Amino acid sequence: MNIKYSVFISNVASCNDRYCSAYGRKFSIEEMFARVKSIPSISGVDIVLTEEFKKNLAVVKKCLKETGLTLASVAVDTFANPIYQKGSFAAIDENVRQKAIEDAKFAIDFASELGCKIVTLWPGQDGYDYMFAADYIKERKLFSDAVKELCEYNKNIDITLEYKLKEPRTHSYISTVGTTLMMLNDINCDNAGIALDYGHAVLGYENPAESVAMCKMYGDRLRHIHINDNYGVWDDDMIVANVHTIAYLEFLYWLKKTDYKGYITFDQFPYREDGRDAVSESAEWMSYLIELIDNADSKEIEKVIASGSPIEASKLIRKILKGN
Repeated sequence: MNIKYSVFISNVASCNDRYCSAYGRKFSIEEMFARVKSIPSISGVDIVLTEEFKKNLAVVKKCLKETGLTLASVAVDTFANPIYQKGSFAAIDENVRQKAIEDAKFAIDFASELGCKIVTLWPGQDGYDYMFAADYIKERKLFSDAVKELCEYNKNIDITLEYKLKEPRTHSYISTVGTTLMMLNDINCDNAGIALDYGHAVLGYENPAESVAMCKMYGDRLRHIHINDNYGVWDDDMIVANVHTIAYLEFLYWLKKTDYKGYITFDQFPYREDGRDAVSESAEWMSYLIELIDNADSKEIEKVIASGSPIEASKLIRKILKGN
């Protein structure tokens, strides 16, 4: 597999959670770029367009040039700003919705200026918390209309939807691969796709390998991937494959089978670990697992899948893990 690795640039810095505002010191944009550059296998960065990055386009451009890193994606921040507490692209308040669209168009322009082809929307605030507190049809329509407008704003940029079952809302409008593919069918734009977050898929009781297959089957919509790991009950954003080692093997096999050519982006929250070292460890895991899949006999894998035999599948997994 010819895989390109990237990382959300803030993941190599310090993280905070809802209990502790800082587990480590703050890093400058230049320092974060340097830390990413120090990980040999990573060639790209992803940026969440917070106010800090919005105001420092020139700094980002300079750092990209000096490090030789590629800007893999730009994510729109419609989740941390309190103005979006009741929704962003699906907000009933037209002023709020227009603000979200303006923020996204700024991100599209930012990406275009820096040669980036992917803008990701994680609409964490677009959903609901209580029964009889949302108009499910109206708000979903507002969401799809907003995304369609963004797709038409610059057809050279792919607008990717990152789905998640819940958090910060108890229910998200794009919650699973299925609901997102339905939304994309309604939007009906060639430059609309999915940013599949491995941990979000697991949180939604999906098998990420099947999610990849569904993206291929229903419109070839997989455009970007975020990887991490969790225990299935929360979006823990842990080091890759420390929980779902075997599931990661099948996930990578299906990426290979469906000829995925985009970036794989490390999306972690190493609260207590050094961010740079945690991301580097994920990269080592990915290289190891990809080597196992590349060395496996694809015809044998296909034969086992066709047999539908759990026993043969179990034997195959052990064989792949042995590296022969």
